[in-house]
Amino acid sequence: MSEEGRENSKPKRRSSVLRRAVYVILIVLLLPVALVPLYAVVPPVSTLMLWRWVTFQRVERIWTPLADISPALVGIVIAGEDGRFCTHRGVDWLELQGVIEDYEEYGDARGASTIPMQVAKNLFLWPGRQIVRKALEIPLAYYMTAIWSKRRMIEIYLNVAEWGPNGEFGVEAAARRAFKKSASELTTAEAALLAGALPNPRLRDPRRPGPQLRKAASARQRISLSNGSAAISCVISRR
Repeated sequence: MSEEGRENSKPKRRSSVLRRAVYVILIVLLLPVALVPLYAVVPPVSTLMLWRWVTFQRVERIWTPLADISPALVGIVIAGEDGRFCTHRGVDWLELQGVIEDYEEYGDARGASTIPMQVAKNLFLWPGRQIVRKALEIPLAYYMTAIWSKRRMIEIYLNVAEWGPNGEFGVEAAARRAFKKSASELTTAEAALLAGALPNPRLRDPRRPGPQLRKAASARQRISLSNGSAAISCVISRR
């Protein structure tokens, strides 16, 4: 090929690479549009579960219907993770405003994700605290809330959350690992320990709870006393 021919081929290759990149981005963006309605009836898997499978790491998840999960755990998790779960439509703007203000002041995006936002992260995004990821969580959270009932949302959350240091996902695997029993048999104290481990399940072990986990579990129990029952009623009523 002549020098002139090689020069002319470079823009064509760049254009081809660009088109492929656009196609990949479009597929990634459109994937949730197709999967969210499917996940209304089919048990989903998280991106972290998929990554562990691809890299030949252990994954243990036993899908468990909400009816077979201890009501104490449901109430404690909702009260501790997303107190306004029953009233918002995917995003709690009161909490999120605080996140935005903290980011502007400190350059760090702390928590305050609602349960739908956490489900969006687990199913379609990546771990981390980047503001870009939080921005992507918002439309996904609204979309999922529009498609799924509150009951289905919390059921999926409890079944896809990472809940142990060795590839345990979902409350059933967590309950069996920590207490050698089913999620339906958890006591209030055990449920509080599992809920308290959620922020960092690789370091917080309900089998051998340290001071930090015990403090977190006690805090979640106190919160659930005030609105845990209402949270359960909301989930049960919105079928």
